[in-house]
Amino acid sequence: MGVKEDNMSKNWTPTSWRSFPLKQVPTYADASALAAVETRLASFPPLVFAGEVRALRSHLAEVCEGRAFLLQGGDCAESFAEHKADNIRDTFRVLLQMSIVLTYGAKLPIVKVGRIAGQFAKPRSADTETIDGIELPSYRGDIINGIEFEAAARQPDPVRQISAYRQAASTLNLLRAFAKGGYADLAEVHRWNQDFIADSAQGARYENIAHEIENAMAFMAACGITSASAPQMGTVDFYTSHEALLLGYEQSLTREDSTSGGWYDTSAHMLWIGDRTRQFDGAHVEFLAGIKNPLGVKCGPSLEADDLVRILGKLNPENEAGRITLITRFGHENVEAHLPALIRKVEAEGCKVVWSCDPMHGNTIKASNGYKTRPVDSILKEVQAFLAVHKAEGTHAGGIHFEMTGQNVTECLGGAQAISEEDLSSRYHTHCDPRLNGSQALELAFLIAESIAAK
Repeated sequence: MGVKEDNMSKNWTPTSWRSFPLKQVPTYADASALAAVETRLASFPPLVFAGEVRALRSHLAEVCEGRAFLLQGGDCAESFAEHKADNIRDTFRVLLQMSIVLTYGAKLPIVKVGRIAGQFAKPRSADTETIDGIELPSYRGDIINGIEFEAAARQPDPVRQISAYRQAASTLNLLRAFAKGGYADLAEVHRWNQDFIADSAQGARYENIAHEIENAMAFMAACGITSASAPQMGTVDFYTSHEALLLGYEQSLTREDSTSGGWYDTSAHMLWIGDRTRQFDGAHVEFLAGIKNPLGVKCGPSLEADDLVRILGKLNPENEAGRITLITRFGHENVEAHLPALIRKVEAEGCKVVWSCDPMHGNTIKASNGYKTRPVDSILKEVQAFLAVHKAEGTHAGGIHFEMTGQNVTECLGGAQAISEEDLSSRYHTHCDPRLNGSQALELAFLIAESIAAK
């Protein structure tokens, strides 16, 4: 690889980020209270384990080599108020349904990673928000402050980090039960998809894919391969991820692995760095450079190809497959203007990366009634443009990254449900950005499967 940061491993410690410029950080009124919370968190058990993290890196290495496909999805920002078993189950269920459909389209194994059990902090475009002449700190996610526009709620409270940890732990406990306890049985997931097709206004369009999947499953059953005879048919590997934004929290959950000696951030299997915090000489890149977790890097229109290669040199100096996922987010009209240059530079430098498409953030608009929303049609167009560019460049379009929920919300426009601007107010529940509902997410999976199969 053209750029390599050999000095990083010699100088890095879990606290070295504290001497680097830090962006998107809340201002806590009581530094001693913050330090006490971080010390307490450092004594808590890990949320995930180094062996699980290494397994995900191995799976992502397969994606990097073109032998698998990444599906990453979940909430924009998890909230304390909506932490319910049914909500966790429904999001997990939709991701399973999407993975089966994408397996058909890609003809590849699907690596399943949720934006869940830790996605509590959100970057903001401004430090403060003003309503009716009153200025208060911006809402930065439940791990930092409250969404209510009240002075007390908007003050960053370090104790919220303890609540976030406990919610993540209970969420992970339920996810592990779902993934390994029979809920993920392939036959049952296929039945859910058949129910979706029967109920969808455009279900007939997807019958061919469902029929092909059903034929494959019938063939396997005839060969004696069912969840009763092959336990792997009834379980899945499911991993968690979130944006590594609140670095004090991430540091507190970073542990040295007793078997390998490497440092792992045990708050999630995979962490990513956002478009606002990916500065080469910034605190976030410095922290992530030293942990062994798989890392994502959000790539927006402002990212120059040379700067990306420098970042890759610091985050992945050994150029290991499965370490880095580049998550592009341009907006459907801007993909062809930005993505080819990044691909060509990365390919020229020989950097090993997974290319994934986030079609959500670049397609956010404001409806005439003031609601922030995203058109399903624009989301699909960005994915299709992403696939087309990779086909033209001869590279592997390795994944998709959605903000979605299993709940029947009305936050994104269009889809088979034909959600209109007038519908947005009926079930607009997000604490931050608009999410696809379960039906829209699954519909997109079918449409993307068609696009992948046709490429």
